[in-house]
Amino acid sequence: MAKAKPLTNLDPNAPTGQNARCIARTRLEEVYSLAADVDKPYEVRGLHNVRIAAKRLRYTLEIFADALPSACQAIAHELAQVQDELGALHDSDVMIALLRLCMGGEDAGTAYEQALVKVGKQKGKGKLLLQPALVASVLDPDGAPSAEQRYGLEQLLHKQLQLREEHYRIFRQHWYQLQARDFRRELQDVLK
Repeated sequence: MAKAKPLTNLDPNAPTGQNARCIARTRLEEVYSLAADVDKPYEVRGLHNVRIAAKRLRYTLEIFADALPSACQAIAHELAQVQDELGALHDSDVMIALLRLCMGGEDAGTAYEQALVKVGKQKGKGKLLLQPALVASVLDPDGAPSAEQRYGLEQLLHKQLQLREEHYRIFRQHWYQLQARDFRRELQDVLK
């Protein structure tokens, strides 16, 4: 996960609105500093980082809604949509990695395999995304699926790959609609 850009130029004696605008401008620049990954459909980590940056900007606009212009509400809504689109894309990436791991594929991505192991080791640390027994069975090299199971997994993987392509297409199309209307400048103008 990408680290948030540090907040500078905050004045503890300034009105809340002034500092809120400074924070929002920093978060906006954070989103656009990662935007090069938008055109890289398989830059999984980069696209996820764009999502995290959009979420930070959205939350900033929502938290300081009372101190920012009302136009920020519509912008926060657009950011929520971007966040949802990238979230669906990331969910597909995780499912694809899981399916490849289940089938014994070595191209699932070591980052996902490490994440699964980490999730599996988090017993007692709150609600788990995956149960440790499931993670252990997925990563067990002796638990290879039968031919029938493998066929089902392959069909599911094929559908998930198609779904991922659709998620990416929807996100990218929305992103470029925002760029066509100069979304960045729009928010900068609202924050003046």
